[in-house]
Amino acid sequence: MNFLRGVMGGQSAGPQHTEAETIQKLCDRVASSTLLDDRRNAVRALKSLSKKYRLEVGIQAMEHLIHVLQTDRSDSEIIGYALDTLYNIISNDEEEEVEENSTRQSEDLGSQFTEIFIKQQENVTLLLSLLEEFDFHVRWPGVKLLTSLLKQLGPQVQQIILVSPMGVSRLMDLLADSREVIRNDGVLLLQALTRSNGAIQKIVAFENAFERLLDIITEEGNSDGGIVVEDCLILLQNLLKNNNSNQNFFKEGSYIQSMKPWFEVGDENSGWSAQKVTNLHLMLQLIRVLVSPTNPPGATSSCQKAMFQCGLLQQLCTILMATGVPADILTETINTVSEVIRGYQVNQDYFASVNAPSNPPRPAIVVLLMSMVNERQPFVLRCAVLYCFQCFLYKNQKGQGEIVSTLLPSTIDATGNSVSAGQLLCGGLFSTDSLSNWCAAVALAHALQENATQKEQLLRVQLATSIGNPPVSLLQQCTNILSQGDKIDRRGSKIQTRVGLLMLLCTWLSNCPIAVTHFLHNSANVPFLTGQIAENLGEEEQLVQGLCALLLGITIYFNDNSLESYMKEKLKQLIEKRIGKENFIEKLGFISKHELYSRASQKPQPNFPSPEYMIFDHEFTKLVKELEGVITKAIYKSSEEDKKEEEVKKTLEQHDSIVTHYKNMIREQDLQLEELKQQISTLKCQNEQLQTAVTQQASQIQQHKDQYNLLKVQLGKDNPHQGSYNDGAQMNGIQPEEIGRLQEEIEELKSNQELLQSQLAEKDSLIENLRSTQTSPGTNEQSSVTASARDSEQIAELKQELVTLKSQLNSQSLEITKLQTEKQELLQKTEAFVKSVPVPGESEAGMATETTDVEGRLSALLQETKELKVEEEDELESGDQDDEDEENEDDGKDQDDI
Repeated sequence: MNFLRGVMGGQSAGPQHTEAETIQKLCDRVASSTLLDDRRNAVRALKSLSKKYRLEVGIQAMEHLIHVLQTDRSDSEIIGYALDTLYNIISNDEEEEVEENSTRQSEDLGSQFTEIFIKQQENVTLLLSLLEEFDFHVRWPGVKLLTSLLKQLGPQVQQIILVSPMGVSRLMDLLADSREVIRNDGVLLLQALTRSNGAIQKIVAFENAFERLLDIITEEGNSDGGIVVEDCLILLQNLLKNNNSNQNFFKEGSYIQSMKPWFEVGDENSGWSAQKVTNLHLMLQLIRVLVSPTNPPGATSSCQKAMFQCGLLQQLCTILMATGVPADILTETINTVSEVIRGYQVNQDYFASVNAPSNPPRPAIVVLLMSMVNERQPFVLRCAVLYCFQCFLYKNQKGQGEIVSTLLPSTIDATGNSVSAGQLLCGGLFSTDSLSNWCAAVALAHALQENATQKEQLLRVQLATSIGNPPVSLLQQCTNILSQGDKIDRRGSKIQTRVGLLMLLCTWLSNCPIAVTHFLHNSANVPFLTGQIAENLGEEEQLVQGLCALLLGITIYFNDNSLESYMKEKLKQLIEKRIGKENFIEKLGFISKHELYSRASQKPQPNFPSPEYMIFDHEFTKLVKELEGVITKAIYKSSEEDKKEEEVKKTLEQHDSIVTHYKNMIREQDLQLEELKQQISTLKCQNEQLQTAVTQQASQIQQHKDQYNLLKVQLGKDNPHQGSYNDGAQMNGIQPEEIGRLQEEIEELKSNQELLQSQLAEKDSLIENLRSTQTSPGTNEQSSVTASARDSEQIAELKQELVTLKSQLNSQSLEITKLQTEKQELLQKTEAFVKSVPVPGESEAGMATETTDVEGRLSALLQETKELKVEEEDELESGDQDDEDEENEDDGKDQDDI
């Protein structure tokens, strides 16, 4: 400071020391001094001079200051002075601009010095590296200097930072700085960095910028916060506006839900500071960025869905119906709600159910329409309400039907206690305020947009014009007012009412032949239109002529020739005769050539600087673009071409009906396929469940088998009699077969025994016969010899048979003995098995019963066999005795003969 005082003192003491010389000496000290303190003092002096003598310091000292940044990084104080000096040279502060001769000269200086600084890209990279220093005296001036560079030459500096390694990431660390002044200036730096650069916007977003900024807004108090909240909201808008990638990332990150607390403002009349109004305005604009009609439809609908699900739309509707809300916030809230519900059926249905907190409650739509047709309301508010009504009806046939139904005779409240939306629109349509006429006509046209059903329904509307006169249709009343022109004294634009009514009629009659027929039924309408088109009026009236030409062209193009006096060919002849085809086409072209037409065609929102500019509606410009060419062709077509076109139309209609039929069939088949797919998926799930159950049961069975085998092994080790148990268990498995075999063998033995008994009976009878023959007297010797020889042969045969029978009996006795042994073994094993099993089952009881039966049969068989044996022995003994007697008798006879 002493050095600076000396310099300044010397400068004031004598005129020989000019500012340039002083600055030159300071620069020499910075460049040549070996002591760090001297260089630091010189840089500090340059800093103090840099604001007043910006040009001189910039020209002479910039190079030396950059050198200081490169060589003296170890000393934070001199680095801070150098950065401050460079900031003073480059920035364009307002105070400085006042002191300069001209603002332009000051701006040129800033951009020129910026260009010199960034000419060497290493300077920007050096500045980025200095921002990594935590020292406050280095980091803060570095942030301010880089922000100033971005403000001067943003695109060039952005490109250098973009190609610098980790350049953007270094700057993102500023948001995490605990020192608020650096954090807040970091937000301003990122604002300048992300302006109009999609690549940097994406990098910043993926560096977790959304979460950090939302945390800062919450810490600062949301809408009640200060200017820091405003800066964060501007940065969020930079990141999201026209950047589909960041919008999707914002939605997918569930950051929309974090916006709901911003709008919990309540009904208090106090607390609406200027900063709060600004913050809320930016918050509403941020929501509109996410649901803007210019965004891709899929992205917009997904954001609309998220806003309804998290309750954000409900919160906005609460503000909409609240009291004490400032007019500009209310207007922006209406615009925001409009775009949140636009084209999304769920949100539109919810908005239709919202009621204002009045007594009795009224639908929010009715309350808003009351503001729209009230000429005492601010113009911007009325435009916002119209936009809200248009968005509510956009692609909403259900809503269109509800609005039109309020005009039909069956739904009008006869008591007059409540006002409907249709009544408000009719009231605005026929009021003496031209702006209300225009707004009501456009609103009613949107209720008919792309909806042929409601166009036909609106033909039923009847209006009571005056007492004693019959009611007039709405269509006829519109044409009556149109024909009156400027005869009625209206407030506002002269042509606004007629333009509004002509747009309504064009929308109503397009694509609706029935409405065209109703319009042509009034014989005064066509002469009025031809008269308007044929006149040579002023420039202001040319637009009305063009709209009349469009309406007349619609009556030709959509004419179904049901009225003989106004068929297509006759109307074209009328145009050629009274107007001229070329003149007609020229007047039709006045619409698209109008200066306000292109402005209205850009955005759906009716945003006009003043009521005089409110001429065209956005949707109507689409209709003009669609119909202008086809009407021109229709005017020049001949009758033969018309007939061909009619045939083509009929063919197309037939094809359309066929296509519709097949579409319905395909839709039904798709539904059936979906049902079948669901059934298949259900059956697959059931099959998988059953397979899982089977697998589980199989594993359980295997486990039980393993446990059973393990128990058998354990019982074999623990029980010494387990062998007999195992035998019994094994016999239990084969016992029925063995018993069956035994039964078969017993049956065979019985049959053999019966056979033997029959043979024995035969033998007994034979023996008896022999005895009787032996005892008979009076036989001669020859016969006795013959008989004795025959008897001897028979006795030999009988002896042979007896031997055979004995052998058979012996073999059967052996088999019976063997069977008895097997029976005993079976009985022993069965008894051992029964003893080893404490609770026998039904199979074991049945087995014991069968064994008892077999035992009984065997006992009976044995008894019978014993009896047979006894009888055979007796018979054999008696047979032997008879033989001996016969032999003795024969011997006696021989002796007698001798």
